[in-house]
Amino acid sequence: MSHGTRSEGPRTDGPVPPGRHAVVVGGGLAGTTAALALADAGVRVTLLEGRPRLGGLAFSFRRGELTVDNGQHVYLRCCTAYRWFLDRIGGADLAPLQDRLDVPVVDADRPEGRRLGRLRRDPLPVPLHLGRSLAAYPHLSLADRARVGRAALALKGLDLTDPALDDEDFGSWLAAHGQSPRAVEALWDLVGVATLNAVAGDSSLALAAMVFKTGLLSDPGAADIGWARVPLGDLHDRLAREALDAAGVRTEVRTRVTSVRTGADGSWTVEIPGGTIHADAVILAVPQREAHDLLPAGALDHPERLLDIGTAPILNVHVVYDRKVLAQPFFAALGTPVQWVFDRTDASGLRRGQYLALSQSVAQDDIDAPVAALRERYLPELERLLPHTRDARVEDFFVTRERTATFAPAPGVGRLRPGARTKAPGLYLAGAWTATGWPATMESAVRSGVGAADAALGALGRPRPRHLFAFEEAA
Repeated sequence: MSHGTRSEGPRTDGPVPPGRHAVVVGGGLAGTTAALALADAGVRVTLLEGRPRLGGLAFSFRRGELTVDNGQHVYLRCCTAYRWFLDRIGGADLAPLQDRLDVPVVDADRPEGRRLGRLRRDPLPVPLHLGRSLAAYPHLSLADRARVGRAALALKGLDLTDPALDDEDFGSWLAAHGQSPRAVEALWDLVGVATLNAVAGDSSLALAAMVFKTGLLSDPGAADIGWARVPLGDLHDRLAREALDAAGVRTEVRTRVTSVRTGADGSWTVEIPGGTIHADAVILAVPQREAHDLLPAGALDHPERLLDIGTAPILNVHVVYDRKVLAQPFFAALGTPVQWVFDRTDASGLRRGQYLALSQSVAQDDIDAPVAALRERYLPELERLLPHTRDARVEDFFVTRERTATFAPAPGVGRLRPGARTKAPGLYLAGAWTATGWPATMESAVRSGVGAADAALGALGRPRPRHLFAFEEAA
């Protein structure tokens, strides 16, 4: 437990009514964001997390002398809410963005020496910013490159507020717009699998269109990639906890909530092992199934819909070599089971050799495979992709598995995702799975926390903190 002290007054625009208390259940990005937003508005906040740490599914752990992220997480320049969060906890410099989008793409099926292509942008307006890169992209035929441009323009014309988009799958839309299976593999799924955690045929057109319109077709720099150069735990646990302490939030880890109920006077009671906490408002910032189990009767018209939101796994394969085998910070791969490979050497604290992390989305076929089988599957693929691995010794090989890493972005999921408000006054929902319009990303999680806090502040009679929605102006 940590009891922080405010070093400054509430960061608000007006007078603050006294005596309001909110409980936030869940210390992932959504819950941490909601707690900070409420505290910045002068609300007394208690944050409860069942795990021994904050950060949710974006965390780190120790393995010998290494600090290991459970999975590789990236964000884009268009992720204005997550960028606000990094600024708020003082972590922006530790997770910098590329100066300009540049993704090396290696095709294992091409002859060595002719395998490398790049997706990068020029300092030109949309859509010309990607024109030269696509024109020279060696993993597509000339005809495919032309058809990609036409599909991108059609995508740009879609209305993201049209509910019919959620009923259609992205793969069918791509096929109807002339995209070959090769174009889907080498471009659309290269981006979509990593951001949506589903192949095009299993993805809602609404979510896919949102990703591509926002990331590639809104602003020339929107898709520039950022990632943490330190362990995720340094950001989402250590720095987040310091920010919560400074804001006056009472943070309790290893504290699992067993029930949430409302009283006749509209107040809330949160039950934890060995105690009861009373609050004026409660935000449930937990996974959808856990939220379902905690919701009081009548809080949602169709609570069973939360159980209908599917989940999708992500597997991360971690390989430590005795020498440097990769010169780039990361690359994406085609013609192989390997998807994205990142160099985590410096961030992990490794002093000798090189540590690579393979991020494998849509991992249904591998998520429960034994480590020995995964070793037999992935090490030869790395030898195909990275010639220097053939002379290197593998010092360590292990995997991390997140079986419910994201919600499944299947067609129709939009109608299952609830908003921040419930029918129970004073009870709000947050989490990447709620109706943010984004797929299950760190950006969606932070946006949901902001949305839930904003709804709660209105009910609590608190002014909105002036700094909180700066990211909306930057979007």
